[in-house]
Amino acid sequence: MIEISTDKNKLDIEMIHSFLTESYWGKGRTIEAVQKSIDNSLCFGVYLNNNQIGFARAVTDFTIYVYLMDVFIISEARGKGYSKQLMKAILEEPKLQDCRDWTLKTKDAHGLYEQFGFNRAQHSEKIMERFIK
Repeated sequence: MIEISTDKNKLDIEMIHSFLTESYWGKGRTIEAVQKSIDNSLCFGVYLNNNQIGFARAVTDFTIYVYLMDVFIISEARGKGYSKQLMKAILEEPKLQDCRDWTLKTKDAHGLYEQFGFNRAQHSEKIMERFIK
């Protein structure tokens, strides 16, 4: 059985950094940037036998908007339903219950997120981005 916790003191920053720098979306992130992003987000650690196997963070105002980021389960723990348990815990988090506008970006996990009510942007003409390399 896994444990999902929002206690930032339990997070393994080095493991999170290591995973993110191997991911397609987190390449080049410094450990300082990972720490700062954790400091400024609502974080969810996923633990199996007290070892961290997953992570996600929500950037939010706790009232209207949530941007879900850096969601992962380590490769050796995949295929056991842990990502679904993580998503359920995030969506049921009491601090996020007032939020009605949820966003995330994914290149390859559409099937997972669709199970939880996420859809492709219906009005992409309204979405603007600014990305600085």
